[in-house]
Amino acid sequence: MKKSIFAIGIFLALFSSSLLAQTKRTPASAGRAAYIEVEQGVKLHVTDLGEGQPIVLIHGWPLSDEMYEYQYQYLSRKGFRVIGITLRGFGESDKPFGRYDFDVFSDDIKAVLETLKIENAVLGGFSMGGAVVLHYVTKYNAAHVSKLALFGAAAPSWKQREGAPHGIAEADALGLVDQTMTSRQDLIAGFGAAFPAKEGNISKNVEKWLEDINLQSSPYAMTESIKSLLDLDLRPELAKITIPVAIFHGTQDKLCPFPLAEELNQGIKNSSIIRFENSGHALFVEEAEKFNLELEKFAKS
Repeated sequence: MKKSIFAIGIFLALFSSSLLAQTKRTPASAGRAAYIEVEQGVKLHVTDLGEGQPIVLIHGWPLSDEMYEYQYQYLSRKGFRVIGITLRGFGESDKPFGRYDFDVFSDDIKAVLETLKIENAVLGGFSMGGAVVLHYVTKYNAAHVSKLALFGAAAPSWKQREGAPHGIAEADALGLVDQTMTSRQDLIAGFGAAFPAKEGNISKNVEKWLEDINLQSSPYAMTESIKSLLDLDLRPELAKITIPVAIFHGTQDKLCPFPLAEELNQGIKNSSIIRFENSGHALFVEEAEKFNLELEKFAKS
């Protein structure tokens, strides 16, 4: 009888072990967080894909890191760890009441890079994001960053002022701020026509996709951040930049005219312009193949 009970016990133990072995699974996730806290109560959405040299991407106004969908798809399969950060107030990031200026955006980026322990990154920024990353590398002496890429950057001065004749006129700037507070949906819908070099350069589906991303932004953050951009003049800061800089710019850009790229090139010692002859402001989708190849090449150089 005792032998029978012992045998049954062994059988049950083996059966249980077999069952556990069958049900236990190896995690499929790499364990990377989709949200990173940058200050108490404020988390930013982060896309973090691939392995290898880090490329960190900052979106434009009023988009989110989702705009880099086709860059994620390409670069994550080319030996890069590609990280997109959505600034506070936009996309799936938190949208607190408070300041939305370039010091805050730069501080948030530094907090994310420190949390992820990123070093020697290629840091890229589109449109307003181009101004953000320029401010970041000058404020923090290019901490965690070895190269800088600017995509249709709204810099060095997006608003026309003395010595800076390109960009948006004062009256148009005031009108733009007013539109963010009185007809935001119409303003966003109008971006579709102004974004590409010409009608048909991006499909209606892509246009709608970008519009949907824009509509995720906080109205308050949208207004405050564009006011901060209009107040920003980075011309005195450009001489501080010593890391290599690639300036991607569409020659037919209607929102950030091509002469802004030439100003950046003149002001930043170790910089070069990569011209997108068939693009307006939406170069990352208008000439996505060239955009991705040039960014890959710059990162590897």
